[in-house]
Amino acid sequence: MESVGRYPVISAAFTALLTLFIYKAIPRSWSSRATPLKGPKNISFIFGFYRYIQEQDDPGAVYETWSRTYGPAFTVPGPFGTKRVVICDPKANSHFYSRETYGYVQPKLARVFIENLFGRGLLWSEGDSHKRQRKAITPAFSNAAIRRLSAVFHDSAHKDLFQMKVSWDTIIDNSKTEYAVFDVQKWMNHVSLDAIGIAGFGHNFEALDGKNSPVLDIFDSFDDANTDFFSRIIFFLGPVFPTLQNLPTRSNRMLRRLRETMGKIADELLERSRRVKLDGKDDTVTADKSIIALLVKSENAGNQLRMSSEEVLAQMERYQNTLLLAGYETTSISLTWALIELSRRLDKQEKLRHELVSTLAGADPSWEQITSGLPYLDAVVHEVLRLHPPVSETTRVAAEDDVMPFSAPFTAADGSITDKLFVAKGTIVSSPIAYLNNSEMLWGSDSREFVPERWLDERFDRAREITGHRHILTFSDGPRICLGRTFALVEFKIFLAMMIVHYRFELPGGPTTSIVKHPSILPRPKVKGCEGGQVPLKVWRLEVD
Repeated sequence: MESVGRYPVISAAFTALLTLFIYKAIPRSWSSRATPLKGPKNISFIFGFYRYIQEQDDPGAVYETWSRTYGPAFTVPGPFGTKRVVICDPKANSHFYSRETYGYVQPKLARVFIENLFGRGLLWSEGDSHKRQRKAITPAFSNAAIRRLSAVFHDSAHKDLFQMKVSWDTIIDNSKTEYAVFDVQKWMNHVSLDAIGIAGFGHNFEALDGKNSPVLDIFDSFDDANTDFFSRIIFFLGPVFPTLQNLPTRSNRMLRRLRETMGKIADELLERSRRVKLDGKDDTVTADKSIIALLVKSENAGNQLRMSSEEVLAQMERYQNTLLLAGYETTSISLTWALIELSRRLDKQEKLRHELVSTLAGADPSWEQITSGLPYLDAVVHEVLRLHPPVSETTRVAAEDDVMPFSAPFTAADGSITDKLFVAKGTIVSSPIAYLNNSEMLWGSDSREFVPERWLDERFDRAREITGHRHILTFSDGPRICLGRTFALVEFKIFLAMMIVHYRFELPGGPTTSIVKHPSILPRPKVKGCEGGQVPLKVWRLEVD
């Protein structure tokens, strides 16, 4: 009798959960004023097209096909009957990014993920809070501030690459051939981590020294964690059920470990800053010449940044985690892609090497040379960033009704012709960065080819209509445009320049070697058939006069 009495309770609980599930799963009806749009038919009620797009090696190509079929704006089915609007028009995207943090805000999934990794800092905030925090930290990322850090960049790059060069040269000398094969992805991870550690927040991870770094171990572990069955399922269902991101999956445990580890580093830096202030010494000592140190200074001297001492200190851990992901993960991925593309086109690799050797004449590149004196290096870097943006799309939720302008009239699903899209409050809207960076409509018939020369003669076609950095959206746009883009570009150029001067790179299977996507915190390239995220390249040492 006792066990029978429990069944109604269980049944009632199950019914309540099922009702909640259905309520969360079934999308709310759109406003009758919303512009009706065409789009592909759903292929999975559970996942929609979300899993399909995420698993493509080139998601931009999927959007290219849909844009040609359904027009510059279309709907894409998501998990459990949800849907989102994808905008492929330059004018519409400019409007979308200009209204970020107020008109278009991050979906719940993104906010849960960001809070788990970074806390409730700049990346998490919206509206007035985001505006105030961004204003507070902008001076630390200004061109003048980054230029003052150029000596740190040079010292870090020289030290890191010298250590790498010693290791590589020894291995090459001991090989039975004139070259050796290196997993460049692994080495770019180590170089990038040490560089962002020193220049970003005054901490040497000593990854190139072979030191066992907890941070590097955690990042490497994401490769396995993201292929875990439950982590993948929760990842794909996250857009509908954001709270699933709080479950103790392997990837979520890794995020927490990373945050805890970076928190310890933040505590060390804060303690050092306090000692400097208490001792009355100049706080521009070498150890504190970093971006994070510039943020600490905002508690001094009249404080025009309008952040209290307590608030600045409370933000430190969040800034460090943000810098780590942006400075380490994205730079490592971009450097790996650069070496892949230059290995596919040896003629362009040689053209870049010629510019570097003839211009630098054996010396380290100066600030002026890095920023404006090496045009082909600049072209190669921007072409890599155009072809391979680390983040393939931006997804936001309309915080209010909006009317989005388009460059040209298009046909809606009801047959009407319009040059405006009415977006109802609560609509999920995506800007497909990978598509807009590679669109044949915007960049011409060679849009998916590695052609650095397009940046020299400005072969941009309609891409000029994109208002992001240099007509690409790799650094986003609007109020959330990447503050650290100058930092990232300088770091990228210095490392790539020094490697191309000293080494020649080739793909192991020749230019047609297949490169696929490997899941991590951000998708990474890998040579098809290799274990994990490996990118083995043949490397020859070059004699430099």
